[in-house]
Order: sequence, then structure tokens, then C-alpha cells
Amino acid sequence: MEQILNLLGSLIWLLAGVGVFIVGMNFMSEALEKSAGEGMKRLLGRISNNRFSGVGIGAGVTAIIQSSSATSVMVIGLVNAGVMTLMQATPIIMGANVGTTITGVLVALKNDYFNMLMYLCAFAGVMMGFCKNEKVKLAGLLCSGLGLIFVGLNVMSSEEAFGSPLVEELFQGIFATVNFPLLLILVGIVFTALIQSSSAATGVVIAMVGTNILPLDLALFIILGANIGTCVTALLAAVGANANSKRVALIHFTFNVIGTAFFTALVWIFKDPTTLLLTSLFPGTDPMSLQMRVSFFHVIFNVTTTLLLLPFVKQLVAYSKRIIRDRETEADALCLKYVDDRLLATPPVALMQVKKEMDYMFSLVEENITRSFTALTSADLKDEETIVANEAIIDFTNGALTKFLIKLSANVEERDERVIGSYFHVLNDLERVGDHAENFFEIAAEMAGKKLSFSENAQKDISEMAGKILRMLAISKDAFDNLNKTGLGELAALENEIDDTKRTLTANHFARLAEGNCNMEVSPYYSSSISRLERVADHLVNVGFSIINPVGSQKG
Repeated sequence: MEQILNLLGSLIWLLAGVGVFIVGMNFMSEALEKSAGEGMKRLLGRISNNRFSGVGIGAGVTAIIQSSSATSVMVIGLVNAGVMTLMQATPIIMGANVGTTITGVLVALKNDYFNMLMYLCAFAGVMMGFCKNEKVKLAGLLCSGLGLIFVGLNVMSSEEAFGSPLVEELFQGIFATVNFPLLLILVGIVFTALIQSSSAATGVVIAMVGTNILPLDLALFIILGANIGTCVTALLAAVGANANSKRVALIHFTFNVIGTAFFTALVWIFKDPTTLLLTSLFPGTDPMSLQMRVSFFHVIFNVTTTLLLLPFVKQLVAYSKRIIRDRETEADALCLKYVDDRLLATPPVALMQVKKEMDYMFSLVEENITRSFTALTSADLKDEETIVANEAIIDFTNGALTKFLIKLSANVEERDERVIGSYFHVLNDLERVGDHAENFFEIAAEMAGKKLSFSENAQKDISEMAGKILRMLAISKDAFDNLNKTGLGELAALENEIDDTKRTLTANHFARLAEGNCNMEVSPYYSSSISRLERVADHLVNVGFSIINPVGSQKG
């Protein structure tokens, strides 16, 4: 009974170490994600069809956020949103596999002096978390995460976990039974799929090799399996996404399967030369030397697989298209163009994509305003279908983006909360301008149906106001798109002019009515038109000034 309790205690100690390691990984990943948001934006802004730059971007982003799974999910989200093509996504996925090896190298560097430094780092990080300054708290999260990784590793490799003869006998018995390469690969796949982190799985294997519990030749096959297991996260993320997103997940899976098959054959056939080579590169029996052998193999596997398959990106894309066919209804459905819920895992990138979505929405509003003004002043109704279709997209985008921003607001840091606040206001203002554009067209259509038309003077009044509105639209769009403040003075001046013009035209209109010089049937349409023009001006001022007054008062 005592032996069973000792064995159970050792296993609980081992699981506790794994848990602390994973928590540390998550802390560090979250801190790096938030602090390096602008860096990720710059990297993703350089996406091109150059496969070498794609590999570099994938490796860079993964090195920043310390998770190839998170990078894969982010890429699936970008592909699902139509921002990235399969040809662009494939090299990035390859690069993500290279970037994730950094964690393994970091873990393998563990020694007594380094451990003490990391323990101090964890303590300092916790203390920094009590500070009010957000940047200090973020740095504290990074430090504590980094420290906890090594606390977890040391718990896993401690006497309490692996020092017991019973535990040693248990694992030796397991690996004596499960020593067939394909079974070991399966162990790596299942273990990684369960904990959803190849970095954590690699860390556990490295710790076991460092304590001589797991022989090097068997560890190599588990590492190979871990690279397939990490694809599970991407495969799950692709569920419910469009065909191209599923293809990205398939390419990621296929890439790792091909690499694993190649290295399995290589290591299986040349097992002794492989272990001898790794031993000669890192001689010695100390834990760090033993661990570096596994870590170095992990680096070689991912770099070599990337170099071998990089020339075949087109073939991988073609293969994925043959396996996963397009769905006919996809193109017809209303959906966001640049935003996907999978991007919520990377708030800085999600916020960047929200901006692109709003820019697209702005372009539809601009198009509808221009077309509706043409209809209002010339009674030309040929653009009805386009205006209705655009308005449907504008309304959908407003609702869908609002819901997305509500979810996103829970995950962003303080400086981005104000940006999200301004986006809520801008979305509302753009949607209202879109509604007014539709109303202008409805006025034109109703007048055409009744065979009514504005007088020459009325058309001139409306055209002058519409011209100023279009100028305001251009200024507010430039201010929002490019954060350009130079035109805001003119924007405010134009809005004041439109307010004055509206008052003057309304007074003149009622004077004409009193004198009997105005067509009573046309009067409501004229009054409604100039009133709506004045409201559009208010909304455009709100949009333009949102860049300097993110959560201030808004005109309605």
C-alpha cells in the first residue's frame, strides 16, 4: 500500500509540474502577444506572395507569441476573412513550425544557475503584477510566465517526480513495452492533442530525457509525433470555416505528416548513427547536454522539413483544393470580409482587421451616398439594386462588427479600449449615413413615381449642400483611414456652413410657401432632403473627430 501511495504521489508531482509549465507558457504567450502587438501588425502587413518572406513572417510571429497553434489559428482566421490567400498562408504555416522550436531550445538550457535566475524572475514578475502601470504589469506577466516554465520543468524532473525507483521502474517498463517507433509516434500525437501544445509536450520529453527516464532514441519518435499532434488545434479551428480555411488546416497537417514520415524512416533506418551524431554534438552526461540533443533534433526536423517542402507550395495548395471542394453557397452568404472570430485569440491582429472591415464599410457608404445624390438631383434610378445590396452589407457589417468588438473588448489592453470605444461610435455613425443615403434614393424614387421634380432653384440648393457633404465625406474618410488631422478644421467649418445653409434654406422655403410660390406636393421632399443632409454632416463630423476624441460626445 505504501508503494502505491508513493507512486501516486510521484505521478501527482509530475502532473503538477506539467500544469505549472503550461500555465507559464500561457502567461508568457499572453504577455508577448500583448506587448508585441505592433510588431505582429508590421509583420503581417508585409504579407506577400514571396514564400521566403512568408516563412520568415510565420517564424517571427510564432517566436513572438510562443505558440505555433496560435499562429495557425490566426492564419486560418485571416484566410477565412479573405485577407490571405492559400499561397500566402502555406509558407507562414511552415515558418510557424520553425518558430516554435525556440521554446525547446530555451527549455534545454536549464541548469542550476539558470534555474535560480528564473525563480527570481518568477518572483519579480509576481511583485510587478501589483503595480498599477499597465506596461509594468505586462512585463511582470512575461517574467512570471518565463519563471514558471522553469519551475514546472524542475518539478517534473525533481526527485519527488522521477527520483522514486518505483516511478523509474514504471516508465522503464512502459517504454520497454512501447518501444516500437510507430507506437511512440502515436503517444506523441495523443499527448500533444490532449494538452493542445507541442511546446509543452516537447518540454516534458526534454525533462524525461534529462533525468535518464526516457532513452534518446525513443524520445526522437515521440517528438515527431508531437509535431502531428499540434495540428489538432488548427483542425478544430477550421470546423465551420470556409473551404480555404479548411485547406490551410489540411496543408498544416499534411506538411507535418510528410516531415514525420520522412524523419521516421531516416531515424528508424539510421537510429544508431543519429543518436551517435547527436551525442557527439552535445557530449557529456549532465542534464543540459542530454536535453540539448532532443532540442537540436526538434530544430533540425522543422527546418529540414520546411526546406524540403517550400519548393512545393503550389502542389500542396493544388492537393488541398482537390481534397476540399468549394461550397456553392459560400459566395452568396453575407459575411464579414476581413474579420473572423478565430482572430480573437490575437487581439492586436483582430483590431487591425476590424479597421480594414470598417474601411470597406466606409467605401460602401461613400458609394451609396454618391449614387443616391445622383438619383436625387437627376431622377436617375438605375442604381437601385446596387444601393439596396450595399445597404444590406452595411447593416450586416454594423451588427456583426459590434458583436465582435464586444467580445474583443474583454481581451485588449487599456490603450486599445479607447480605440474600440471610438469604433463603436464610428460604426453607428456610418450605419446612420448609410440609412440616410437609402432615404435619399427613396425620396427620388417616390417623386419619380408621382412624376414630381424639384424646381431649378431647389435642385441648385440641394446640389450645393450635397457637394459640401461629399467633401466632408472625403475628409472624414481620410482622417479615419490615415489618422490624418490636417483636414479637421475644414471639416468643422463645412459642418457649420451646412447648419447655416439648412436654416437659411428652411426659412426661405417657408417664406415661398406663405407666398404661394412653392409646389405643396414637392415641399415635404425638399424639407426632408435638406434636413437629412444636415444630419449626415453631423455624423461625418463625429467620424472625423473620432481620431482625437475616441469616447467623447457625439452629434446625432
